[in-house]
Amino acid sequence: MYIAVIGGGINGVTSAWQLALAGHQVELFERDGLMQATSAASSKLLHGGLRYLEQGEFRLVHEALQERRWWIKKAPHLTRRLPILYPIYQSGRRPRWQLKIGLWLYDLLSGRKGIGRHRWLNTRQTLRCSPDLQPDGLLGAFLFFDGQMDDQQLGLWVAEQARQHGVLLHDHQPVQALQADGQLQLASGEWRRFDRVINVAGPWANQLLQQSGLAVRQPLDLVRGSHLLLPPLCRYGHMLEVPGEARIVFVLPFQGQTLLGTTEVRQQLSEPIRCSSAERQYLLKLYNHYFVTKRFDTDIQREFAGVRPLLGGADDASKASREYAMHWQQAVLTVNGGKWTTARALAKQVVAQVQSSH
Repeated sequence: MYIAVIGGGINGVTSAWQLALAGHQVELFERDGLMQATSAASSKLLHGGLRYLEQGEFRLVHEALQERRWWIKKAPHLTRRLPILYPIYQSGRRPRWQLKIGLWLYDLLSGRKGIGRHRWLNTRQTLRCSPDLQPDGLLGAFLFFDGQMDDQQLGLWVAEQARQHGVLLHDHQPVQALQADGQLQLASGEWRRFDRVINVAGPWANQLLQQSGLAVRQPLDLVRGSHLLLPPLCRYGHMLEVPGEARIVFVLPFQGQTLLGTTEVRQQLSEPIRCSSAERQYLLKLYNHYFVTKRFDTDIQREFAGVRPLLGGADDASKASREYAMHWQQAVLTVNGGKWTTARALAKQVVAQVQSSH
């Protein structure tokens, strides 16, 4: 079939690639540059999402862990295995036994595609790995493994695979409107007809439906995630509880710096997508709670923010599902939600949907 994919983020380029592999003729339309928005503003992790186990999202975590191994194996030049510490303090929200169960499940769901089993480190071993950690009240840490990536470059690698399999990639080519019969209107005013249209424009997918007069079937929670880049800390990542909250924040080594994030703040598409002063102070306060060497605004080397389109319905943004959903309106398939690590699994579902609609 002749298929248009709208959206040049990771879900769009991966869907285009998988559709081409399935034998379809594919063109992709992106309003800006490929991999320039949300997909390039992640926490740079290829992970199952240990914290999603608390929400009972076992299917999602299992799928993400299988995909984590695939990305690391297929693109070793852009990915790596990252050791991560989860320090346990006397004042911590989650007791050691609870984390033990979660990490045991994490290893179990990884199956034969795991990249390393977790283990417990005592206080002395923990401080040897991360000497700047606050020692007061430190009981030890769990050490486990996840994947790390250069998200933008990995997405561009996927786009190149798509191009090599015949996908025509049109960046800086916004789609103005859709029709349910498979027609789409470009910025020039030209209308193009396709057998199927895949609307996978991330945060802008529902906006495109609305401006086209098509029904929005799946509400989205648009959530801004901001990150700071600070001076280097150590070679281990850190998964840290936010004091007084159920949230988790990461402190990770990344390209010679320390990546600190993320926040979760409701966002409107009409608002500028950037790290606010409140988010900046929130992240620095968290960092300074856990590390002896304090960091301030003057230590910030760079900051970035992106908007994640999470499936709507959760009162608390941190509890919004990272699952994905798809629905048809005649020849138009709209894809909502998803997370970076599961982009290929999502794309395979897109292919299955297209095949079953034929």
